[in-house]
Amino acid sequence: MEHQELADWLQLLLTPGIGNSSARKLLAALGLPGNVFSQSHAALCTLVGPAQAAALQSEPEGLAALLEYTWNWLNADPLRRRILTLGDALYPQSLLQTEDPPLLLYAMGMASAWSENLLNAASCLAVVGSRNPSPQGLANSREFARALSEAGLTIVSGMALGVDGAAHEGALDGAPAGSLATVAVVGTGLDRVYPTRHRELAQRIAERGLLLSEFPLGTPPLAQNFPMRNRIISGLSRGTLVVEAALQSGSLITARLAAEQGREVFAVPGSIHSTQSHGCHTLLKQGAKLVESAQDVLEELGPDSAPERVPAYATLTADADEPVLLQALGHDPVGLDALQARTGLPTPELLAGLMTLELQGLVARRPGGLFQRMVRA
Repeated sequence: MEHQELADWLQLLLTPGIGNSSARKLLAALGLPGNVFSQSHAALCTLVGPAQAAALQSEPEGLAALLEYTWNWLNADPLRRRILTLGDALYPQSLLQTEDPPLLLYAMGMASAWSENLLNAASCLAVVGSRNPSPQGLANSREFARALSEAGLTIVSGMALGVDGAAHEGALDGAPAGSLATVAVVGTGLDRVYPTRHRELAQRIAERGLLLSEFPLGTPPLAQNFPMRNRIISGLSRGTLVVEAALQSGSLITARLAAEQGREVFAVPGSIHSTQSHGCHTLLKQGAKLVESAQDVLEELGPDSAPERVPAYATLTADADEPVLLQALGHDPVGLDALQARTGLPTPELLAGLMTLELQGLVARRPGGLFQRMVRA
């Protein structure tokens, strides 16, 4: 991207009163942003209101500083950093098919993503869920993402705490070498990492995947930006898998957007007693596909997505010969009194057995003195 072209795009984005819809209308009629700024006030008034037309003929506040900062950011690592515009051949074609594609996408990641156009070549699946998941939800997210990534899908998520972060980690663990493992769509400028504890994860994603944002460099983590980025997560993807979510969850926004965009929606069922499962159950009532294994997702997406073999950890079903105590736990959180009633074991033996299972990663402690099994292969 040339310096003047970048200046024109940033000016269009920063102009007060010009949102995505008005900007797309101007671009559809006049072509590149530079053509917009060469028009007379009268000509612009045929496309937008008088106040908007007047704003387009003045330089927005802060443009010069943002232009210099953005230009330096791009050129500090030109092999791994890009700004993709609506007319760019590298712009994700799946996003162009949505109602509100961002005018600009700031992108950072593996250099081969550009030379091989991996973002357009990838078959993407969004994996989203709670920022405060149960231990089982966290494990499900990581294991589903790992299995689906190994099967050839690129996992898209929002790099938030909880399910999102686990999905990116699972994808990085499972993706074949050289493939686009995962895409993180963030709600800040790409010169920031939020949450800060995901700094190392962001570096791993940049090495084997991509980080994307529609927000200018320097944008802090503003609450209103995170629901906005959800349309990009769903828009990049052939479907959205909700692993675990409460009723008031941003993941349900992503699922709704996916449905509106004509994409598949999948949900993992959970305990009826867990508030973190109520969102998934609501989606299932509304027609989402119930998912118990990675194979369920692959079969729904079609033969091109289903490999001959799905890794063993994709199946979330326990073995029939599992320990008696593990069987007694069931799949809902349970207390010691209930476990004693089910097993007849004395308290010391019961506690020793639970500790052994916990050390093996088969059981997790929950608030309120409860225990819950962790389903594994």
